[in-house]
Amino acid sequence: MASPSTGYQIHSINFNPHILSPSRTKFTSLSLNFSNAKHPLKWNHIGSPRMFTVPVVSIMASSSRELLPPALDSSSEPPAIFDGTPKLYISYACPYAQRTWIARNLNQGLQEKIQLVPIDLKNRPDWYKEKVYPANKVPSLEHNNEVKGESMDLIRYIDSNFEGPSLFPDDHSKREFAEELYSYFDSFYKAVISSLKEDKLNDAIAAFDFIETALSKFVDGPFFLGTFSLVDIAYAPFIERFQPFLLEGKKYDITTGRTKLAAWIEEMNQIEAYTITKRDPKEHLESYKRRFLSQV
Repeated sequence: MASPSTGYQIHSINFNPHILSPSRTKFTSLSLNFSNAKHPLKWNHIGSPRMFTVPVVSIMASSSRELLPPALDSSSEPPAIFDGTPKLYISYACPYAQRTWIARNLNQGLQEKIQLVPIDLKNRPDWYKEKVYPANKVPSLEHNNEVKGESMDLIRYIDSNFEGPSLFPDDHSKREFAEELYSYFDSFYKAVISSLKEDKLNDAIAAFDFIETALSKFVDGPFFLGTFSLVDIAYAPFIERFQPFLLEGKKYDITTGRTKLAAWIEEMNQIEAYTITKRDPKEHLESYKRRFLSQV
């Protein structure tokens, strides 16, 4: 995928070279506001460390937040289907749909090219199943007069079929490990869910220990493959939901003794493409209480 020309602003918070590396991002404008020049900044440029005498800063894409449309329900008219405009059908509350929403958001240009169409899953419009996606699930993507589904497939599809920096590494060992982590996801999910349903945490503890080990494999950044990738997108919506419920509902902090996981969560929360898709933790908590506490 071709690298876009993107404008960035630098804010004096902290700098993370692992999300936007110089080999993948072209800066057309930079806005700096430094109060001093005493703090060294280390930037890894294509494997070569370079030292600059500037304060520690964070890079954040300069884009206005998207105005999110209301969810469509059984009383809503359908959008113009198969009119040539790619459409991503999601639910704001669904973690699987959230994966594809994040992938779309990471390239600012895709927010304009791929129309977001939220669906009310509790009151689904009949036309969605009849005219768009017979499986009647989200997410789905309408593109090139076809509709595709399954979130893991769709994040790869978006990464491969639209312009923007690729989120899948060229490095063979990283690609191999990515596939391993994709395959492990179902086991991870089932292990944590089984612990939420029962009054014991053995399975969840083992699953998060695996995540901590996985985050330790590559040392060139805080993410699963070192630099930010599709793997982080695959896991983030679920860890976002598991963390608050395990903490309050089970009195278990998933970051205790797991420094890599704690750092990963902190870094994920610096990525606007992800944070604009997040729900209030209280919503996750209430949803999981209704789902699981009555079963314990």
